[in-house]
Order: sequence, then structure tokens, then C-alpha cells
Amino acid sequence: MAKKRAPIQPLSASNHNEGPKHLVGDDTEKRATIGLDLMTYEQLEDFGDELDAVRQRVLDDLGQADADYIRRVIRVQRAAEVVGRIAIFFPFFWPVFLVGILLLAVAKILDNMEIGHNVMHGQYDWMNDPMVDARKFEWDNVAPAEDWKHGHNFVHHTYTNIHGMDRDIGYNMFRIDKDQPWYPSHRFNLPLAFFLMMLFEWGVMYHGVELDEYLAGRMSKAEFKARKKRAMVKIRRQVAKDYLLYPVLAIALVPFTSWWVPLAVLGGNVVANILRNIWTFNIIFCGHFPAEVATFQEEDAQNETHGQWYLRQIMGSANISGHRPFHILTGYLSYQVEHHLFPDIPARRYPEVAKDVRRLCDTYGLPYNSGRLSKQLFSVASQLAKLAAKPDDPYMVGNSPESKARRRAKREAAALAAQS
Repeated sequence: MAKKRAPIQPLSASNHNEGPKHLVGDDTEKRATIGLDLMTYEQLEDFGDELDAVRQRVLDDLGQADADYIRRVIRVQRAAEVVGRIAIFFPFFWPVFLVGILLLAVAKILDNMEIGHNVMHGQYDWMNDPMVDARKFEWDNVAPAEDWKHGHNFVHHTYTNIHGMDRDIGYNMFRIDKDQPWYPSHRFNLPLAFFLMMLFEWGVMYHGVELDEYLAGRMSKAEFKARKKRAMVKIRRQVAKDYLLYPVLAIALVPFTSWWVPLAVLGGNVVANILRNIWTFNIIFCGHFPAEVATFQEEDAQNETHGQWYLRQIMGSANISGHRPFHILTGYLSYQVEHHLFPDIPARRYPEVAKDVRRLCDTYGLPYNSGRLSKQLFSVASQLAKLAAKPDDPYMVGNSPESKARRRAKREAAALAAQS
């Protein structure tokens, strides 16, 4: 008999805080300029205080219903995976086989989006339940949780859309913002995006290894080797589970069915993973890269106030409208604005938080980017296509003499500032 869990006491999450901090620069006298075209420093402070109050209200209200919700989602996810994996052992009954693939894909989507992503943000750490402990959770994905949490929870959510700091701007593959330098590989923005979409979990894994940081000398050899080792261990585990274990088990059916059944089981796992990759890629790109989403320069964000950090999250994100089942399958990342504001609050609360965020945006005259999935997809694709073209400005061409001179001057200025 399963051990009965103790009920969650009221106000259990009131002091919960796993959220990122705002950017602090070396020059403590410098004040960030983000948002000054929209509000004064005083208004930004009031804006931050009001969002802090929204956050605290939700934290004070978290409790048993939220715990019951995530446990229920986990039960549904596990049931979908079990039924899906059983069903793909019946490829000779095509309706059952197809349902199995879909159920397995849904299980992987729920595991990655509504459970894994949100649990690893620490959204449920206040429950003190090992099943949803951000420090221990590992997801059904080739990307190791430890490296994903560093690159996503810390780097991306702290430095959201800041050039040179947020490695998620273009994922080192795409030009998705006019302030990024253009390189010849950017001509292939759209085909590269399609390629990444099909293999998205592998892209996330490679991104977490941070080879570019190592090659640039910003990461030690020991740290890079540790990341590579974790990635290889996770790859072996995932490949063995999806592409070896279950096809091998299907060999037992060959005497009673046909020789191709193990291959069909292998194919079912491949298709389920691809469906998960397509879904997660589109939801994430639609939340980060529509044309109206803003990016920022490091010098403008240094020593930002909490209100400015909040403003940067709103201007650097986009929502996707839809119904509740859609939002659940996105892990409520369809509320990307609210997620960037409050990444450690249970995502199921984002719809209620969104009402306050919209109200505050209206009060302060701020943009609030939201639209249907089709609208955001078109915006992302248009942006990728537009920015694939070589710009007329030679200073925006990454390998031009003008661009190299600009980067050299910036490095020299930074070195002089460090010496003074």
C-alpha cells in the first residue's frame, strides 16, 4: 500500500524563492537605462512593487490543490506512457499502433513540458516531496538535467534576451534579431530551423555542453569534460531505453507475428520522439522569437532594478492563446510572459497571474505580446526568413573588416575599463 502523504499546510510556500536575480554590473554607480523610454525610475519601482505583490499573493495561496494537480499530471503521464508502450507492440493492428505512438508522444510531452521543465525550475520544491524535487528530478530527454538547469534556469532566465549573455538568442545557429551580426550560415535560417525542430532534444543537449564557451576560453577543460561525460551517460541511457530495450523485447513476438514487428516498435519510438521534438520546438520558439519580442544590450541592463528586470521579461517574451488542454500540453509555456516573470511559481497559476500582468501593462502603457499559435508561428518564420538575408550595413556583417574593427574596439575599451 502506498504511503499516505501528509497534507500540505497553508502558507507552506510563502517564503519560496527559486527565481533569478537581476543583472548587477561592475560599475556600481551606473544605472540601467532599460525602460526609461516608457517609464521613469520611480514608475519602474512602483511597477516592480506591484508585480512583487502579485507574486506574494500567489505564494501565500499555494497549497494542497497545487500539490494534488502536479501529482495527478504525473499519474496521467505515467499511465499514457505505459499504455502507449504496450500499444506499439501491436503494429499488426494499425489503429492500436497509431494510438500507442500518440499516447507515447503525449507522455513525453507531459514529462518534458508540464512536469520536467516546471519541476526543475523549483516550482514545487515547497512541497518537500522527492518526486518533484528540482535537485533530484531527471527527465525523459537526452539533455542532462544538471546542465539544462544551469543554461536555462540561471543563464537564460537571468540574462533574458541580453546580447552576449543569453545564449538562447539564436542558439548559436540562427540570426533571429537585427542586432545580431550576420554570417553566411544565416542564409540557411529556415532549413536549419526545420532540422533543429526534428531533433530538438539533441539540440538542447548539445547547447548544454557549451562547446562554444569552451572553445572561446570561457570554460575550463575540466568543466567541459564533465559536461561531455554527463551528456554521453544520458545519451546511452535514452538510446538504450527507446531504441534498444523495447525493440529487443518485441523480438519475442516474431514467432507469432512477423519479422518486421521489432522494426515497427523501433519506428514507433522514433516517431514519438520526433512528435515531442516538433511540439516543444514550436512552443518554445513562439514564446521567444516572434518579431515584436525585444532584445537588449548588456550595458543598458547593468545594475537594473527589479522593476526593470520585470519589464525586460515582459518585452522579451510572447504568449500563445488557447484552451486549457493546449496550455497543459505546453507546460503553460504558452504563458511565456508570466513564466519569465515568475519562473518558480507553479505554471498552472499563470492564467490567473496573466490577468494582473495584463492590467499592469495597460496601466503603464506597456506592450503585451499574445496571439494564436498560427500567428506566432508565422511571425517566427517570417523573422527567420527576413534576417537570413545579408544586411546592407557592413558593420552588421560578422566577418567584414568594419565589424571586426568594432568588436576589437569594444574589447580594448573593456580592457581599459578593467585596468582603471
